[in-house]
Amino acid sequence: MIADLQHLEKNALAELEKADSEDSILAVRTKYLGRKGLLTGLLRNISSVPAEERRSFGKRCNEVKELLEKNIEEALLRRTEDQKAGMLAGQQIDVTLPGRGIRAGSVHPVVQIRREICDIFAAFGFSVVEGPEVELDYYNFEALNIPKDHPARDMQDTFYIEENMVLRTHTSPVQVRIMEKVKPPVRILSPGRVYRPDSDVSHTPMFHQVEGLLVDRGVSFGDLKGILTAFLRKIFGEDTILRFRPSFFPFTEPSAEVDIRCVMCGGKGCRVCGQSGWLEILGSGMVDPAVFQNVGYDSERYTGFAFGMGLERMAMLKYGISDIRLLFENDIRFLKQF
Repeated sequence: MIADLQHLEKNALAELEKADSEDSILAVRTKYLGRKGLLTGLLRNISSVPAEERRSFGKRCNEVKELLEKNIEEALLRRTEDQKAGMLAGQQIDVTLPGRGIRAGSVHPVVQIRREICDIFAAFGFSVVEGPEVELDYYNFEALNIPKDHPARDMQDTFYIEENMVLRTHTSPVQVRIMEKVKPPVRILSPGRVYRPDSDVSHTPMFHQVEGLLVDRGVSFGDLKGILTAFLRKIFGEDTILRFRPSFFPFTEPSAEVDIRCVMCGGKGCRVCGQSGWLEILGSGMVDPAVFQNVGYDSERYTGFAFGMGLERMAMLKYGISDIRLLFENDIRFLKQF
């Protein structure tokens, strides 16, 4: 057994000397010192050694084990130092240069405008609520006075998961869900992602909207006009000029588009505003009594208004961004400007 131990020690040191990588050094350690290693095997068979020699044999085994462990650790350390030296040999390092700091990122412009809008309406007493992006056809269309044969569906024809389940085309379904659960007064703001099959310089298949709803006794179109005027002047400046013009939405009546004087040309006419001097900014209107009927509200007792806007469009106008696709390209040169 002593001869076997000496032979094992000699072979282990020879193999360790030839090992030229971390993996090969670790392989030597496993071969000789592992749970099923050769040295471990000798120790397990110590019962076959004559009783008078067992103590000296065990002591010798421990000496060989300590020697191999020491040599293996030194080999691993030398390998690490050699790797560092090799890496540094190919680089010219000026230790007098200042260190490179970690640059902090910036908040995405869409997130910035969302936070600003939510803060403004929070000051007006609105609560921020959210809802599912995969929505039932009933909440996305029918409860909002858009039946299956309504032509307004053509403008929002969306991505269908199943026959009666869609990726929501607006955040208006959140308003229906809230009204089903909460009795008036209601004052909510619902931001989130929405989906429509559009893709060009001013549209993307996925974009962000924020919509608001206020329901109470005696709410009038004048209240709607006052809140939206105050909101837009906080976003674009107190000297912002805006106008309300008649429009159509299936879930509001009367309805109005809200335009602001072009922020690019000051109303003189340019490519951005189509030479009109005005920019369409959001849609709004008084909630249709049919919607109140669907959620169990008494339209003779309560009135309300709703409005909605695209966050990407708001960000583009506020920050002077010419192409909506820039907001989704993840180009750090663009994003770091904000």
